[in-house]
Amino acid sequence: MTIFMYIFCLIVWGLNFIAVKIQGTPVSLELSLTYRLVMTAFLFLILICFLRPRGMPTKKDILFIMNFGICNFALSYLCLYYATILSSAAIVTLIFSLKVILTPIALRIFLKEKLHSRVLVGGILGVLGVCILIYPNLNNFQGFNDIKGIMVAILGTLLTAIGDASSARNASHKVNPIYANAIGFTVGSIVMGGIVLFQGEKVTFPTSFSYVGMLLYLTLFASFVAWFFYLKLVEKIGGARSGYMVALFPVIGGIASVLIGESNPSAYLFIGCFSSCIGAAIALGFRTQKQESKLTLKRVN
Repeated sequence: MTIFMYIFCLIVWGLNFIAVKIQGTPVSLELSLTYRLVMTAFLFLILICFLRPRGMPTKKDILFIMNFGICNFALSYLCLYYATILSSAAIVTLIFSLKVILTPIALRIFLKEKLHSRVLVGGILGVLGVCILIYPNLNNFQGFNDIKGIMVAILGTLLTAIGDASSARNASHKVNPIYANAIGFTVGSIVMGGIVLFQGEKVTFPTSFSYVGMLLYLTLFASFVAWFFYLKLVEKIGGARSGYMVALFPVIGGIASVLIGESNPSAYLFIGCFSSCIGAAIALGFRTQKQESKLTLKRVN
């Protein structure tokens, strides 16, 4: 079961931005994201009613949980949505994998945690991978869109890292992540709903198969089931080993981008994804803990 949950999270999250690309923009990205967040918040609230888990947050925890929800689910998602439309899902997936470098930096800044030298080495390889991937597009118009998308994706990943720091703080104070997710998605949906109202957009719901199908995928699988499985993985094999899947996101996103015709198979795509994967693996300390991880996976199964 552990291996199944691991592979499920890897594939579902690796295809996140491909789903956003397929969903498209029949309505604004803000409205699409609001639908996703509202539905996910509702699912987590139902889960709380059924499980009634321990670790309910206190008043002192609420601000940190709100920051987690706003950064990780509202603003970060919105930036990554825009980045996916501006550039390619492969590029955005590649940049998002840099969170394994940016999150330790955020933990160092906000929580004073130790920053390992491997994060710097992994970061250099990750940035190199992004540069290799976008190099062929720098001399055409699409390249400018790619650059704008990259900048927005970097901002979204930075926001995710800040939210991760809040999440780490919540975990250290024994806040159950199911409560944190329920509150976080609720706060995120309120923020996004406020943005939609501020824009004065007419609220409509597209009924095309691609839109509804991808919305259900992003809500049910990517935001709810995958998160629930991930929390179980953290319980069984630890947060560090669970995070190894991020190192493979560029491969999943790159292959899917080629399959849907968004990207062309090339040496640049292969080398860029490979460099990013290696960088993420180094930043996570994959080499030093690989054997221990295998033993743990065998034991829990």
